[in-house]
Amino acid sequence: MENGNLPLIPAKNILSAYAETDGSLWFGYNYNMNLYKGCCHGCIYCDSRSDCYHVEHFDTVRAKANAIAILAANLACKRRSGVIGTGAMSDPYNPFEASHRLTRQALQCINQYRFGIGICTKSPLITRDIDLLQQISQHSPVLCKLTVTAAEDALSLQVEPHVAASSARFAAIKQLTDAGLFSGILMMPILPFLEDTAENVLGIVHRAADCGAKFIYPGFGVTLRSNQREYYYRQLDDRFPGLSRRYQSLYGDRYRCDSPKARLLFALFAKECDRLGILYQMPQIIAAYRQNDQQKQPNLFDFE
Repeated sequence: MENGNLPLIPAKNILSAYAETDGSLWFGYNYNMNLYKGCCHGCIYCDSRSDCYHVEHFDTVRAKANAIAILAANLACKRRSGVIGTGAMSDPYNPFEASHRLTRQALQCINQYRFGIGICTKSPLITRDIDLLQQISQHSPVLCKLTVTAAEDALSLQVEPHVAASSARFAAIKQLTDAGLFSGILMMPILPFLEDTAENVLGIVHRAADCGAKFIYPGFGVTLRSNQREYYYRQLDDRFPGLSRRYQSLYGDRYRCDSPKARLLFALFAKECDRLGILYQMPQIIAAYRQNDQQKQPNLFDFE
């Protein structure tokens, strides 16, 4: 891989250890994978900025050196196949992916070794890899989820300033679902006093339905801790003057900052999802995308 403007950092492993899923584990993932470190989306609420993750220079995207060779070695020695989740700590479709193609190469490797994949992103670039995702879905589960927290572009561009607007993400979901891929929305965090309105939440549900989304997984609130809280409040002061004082008055130093309207919004959300046939509970989402799981344990003869 050519370095270009993308710094490289050393890595020993790309995949986490195997985790058994009981139908409630985060989207049923057995492994986690991060090819990049850091993120340049600039989302004002990002939990990955928290001190506990020890990601210095968070806004600078770096790639893990020899990532694909390491991933291939990791996959070759795994005794159990499973679904690999990516996108928890860094977006696998950051702007550098368009030219560096680490995620695409990783999908090729995952397909070769017959593992499943679960992707979380905010980028329509995921549609570039529909061909590979379709190939993987022939033998293993595939889950595509795009984060959407604002129904309207104007608000999405204020809280997620360096990423595609919500309308582009909805369009990507339609492309994915039209291609037969199990796709939907991660609707979190719904920011208190900004996004926690019936109009916004139901707007997301209706746009998701129009795109053929199979699921929406919600979170009516935001988590704040360590230096992430201070960063968030500074961004609120710049974009929504006076709002940080409301947070401090209501939540203090609380980690979980649930929307005061959370119960009401969830009731409205669940009723509309039920009416439209959209899944929203974790066990049901996992069961649905893994229902045709015909994956098998890695076998030497599979790789010849």
